[in-house]
Amino acid sequence: MNKVWRSLLMMCALLLAAPAWSADDDYRMGTGDVLRITVYGNPDLTTEARVGEDGGLTFPLIGAVKASGLTPSAVEKDIASRLSKGGFIVDPNVNLNIVQFRGQQISVLGRVNRPGKFTLEKVSRVTDALALASGISADGADAVTLVRTQDGKTEYRDIDLVALFKQGGEASNVLVQDGDVLNVSRQPMFYIYGEVQRPGSFRLEQGMSVVQALSMGGGVNSRGTQRGILILRRAADGTLQELDAELADLVKKDDVIYVKESLF
Repeated sequence: MNKVWRSLLMMCALLLAAPAWSADDDYRMGTGDVLRITVYGNPDLTTEARVGEDGGLTFPLIGAVKASGLTPSAVEKDIASRLSKGGFIVDPNVNLNIVQFRGQQISVLGRVNRPGKFTLEKVSRVTDALALASGISADGADAVTLVRTQDGKTEYRDIDLVALFKQGGEASNVLVQDGDVLNVSRQPMFYIYGEVQRPGSFRLEQGMSVVQALSMGGGVNSRGTQRGILILRRAADGTLQELDAELADLVKKDDVIYVKESLF
């Protein structure tokens, strides 16, 4: 696929993958978030407040309410419970909306079109973060590594972008959090030399076979033969192996495919 078209298609997919959000999402609020809290049938209790440095805000009738580190739905339940237990309202229906996000910052690095640090202005997932960086560049991999540090521990999670856009893959489109780093590495490559139309380096796609790799190089030329194709492959110990290849064999990262000249 043409590199420009691939980049455009990836950008469209990233933008279309972003669903609408509600207070039921897993976003955990923090200092600086501006919240609007309403209680159905009680307009006098409507409150718009910023989460303070202490992680809380003040709500009528019940006083201090903790918000930092909690989801909107958790705070809704807390307020409703305290209004009910305090005898103020019977079975209150509390709704919390985030009016302004606190400017959480994430970094998107590696093979993206606009790497850097970005400020989140809404609940965001991996696809939203990649869209902020203008999508994956033509030589970017089909996977992204999410690096997250919590409680002094660093977690690394590889997310398959190809699987993410297939049915059931939305579970991998996780929420990003303040301080997260997303890194897109260079797409694995392979190399073709010898008697092919276009020798050189090529992008390695998932599950690519030798015959598919040969087509990327324009196929065997008039002097070449599909018999006796060799693959030079680096072993785990660093030694270079010379392997006889079948057309159905899978190509691996950094493989060098060599097509011999026909003897006849």
